[in-house]
Amino acid sequence: MSILINEKTNVIVQGITGRDGSFHARQMVKDGTRVVAGVTPGKGGQKMDDVPVYNSVQDARKEHRVDATVIFVPAKFAAAAVREAADAKVPLIITITEGVPVLEMLEAYDYVKSQGLRMIGPNCPGLISPGMCKNGIMPYHIHLPGNIGVISRSGTLTYEVVYNLTKHNIGQSTCVGIGGDPVIGTSFIDALELFEADPDTAGVVVIGEIGGDDEEKAAEFIKTKMTKPVVGFISGRTAPPGKRMGHAGAIISGGTGTPEAKVAAFEAAGVRVAEKPDEIPDLLKQKL
Repeated sequence: MSILINEKTNVIVQGITGRDGSFHARQMVKDGTRVVAGVTPGKGGQKMDDVPVYNSVQDARKEHRVDATVIFVPAKFAAAAVREAADAKVPLIITITEGVPVLEMLEAYDYVKSQGLRMIGPNCPGLISPGMCKNGIMPYHIHLPGNIGVISRSGTLTYEVVYNLTKHNIGQSTCVGIGGDPVIGTSFIDALELFEADPDTAGVVVIGEIGGDDEEKAAEFIKTKMTKPVVGFISGRTAPPGKRMGHAGAIISGGTGTPEAKVAAFEAAGVRVAEKPDEIPDLLKQKL
């Protein structure tokens, strides 16, 4: 099984005629995703390969059942694209775009939430349920269908961890890149709740990084609410003090957000924390 997406998920791509949108839409189709339409204002009536293009999300929804949208529009238009998808009541809104102004995304997030919808991202690689559906930019060939959920703030670290899991024949139910910005639509806790409720997910890998307190909050949730085993990894443990690194959300302030605090919180919750990504498969096997 999986969370959020499966083989029946109908997907549209906002910004499908752009460089990134067209490239990744083709990859999603190649990887078995049901991309039913694309959206680019002013390009309605055209096609991207065999995928029809519409001027608006609302126009696409009139012709197709739409379960999710993947947004590849430039940063200055991304928040508006999110609101457009929310206006059209698209249940799952995945924003790949990075560099979206924080205040704009905060307003867009509040609007999505007020409509009872879910957003993932921005500044994220999307998500994938191997063998069923891919919404975003994750490389399909490194994944393996299975029963381990993966949640990560970092795209490239997701790939490295998944590669090591697959190499050890540990398949994944769904991998979710939640994004590394200060304001994101789906948190660690949101994803952990979904994996806890999924009968076909046996364990979870949580990949965090320095900055913020999301990992500490996730650790408390794991300690009090999770029955399934969780293994963790925190990137940035060797970051020089005072040096800005990584995502916009990787900000250490007032003594919070340090890698030491995150590791300690995980360990206090019974989460084994790997020092290197290639240690995760063995730690996971010990917990399962």
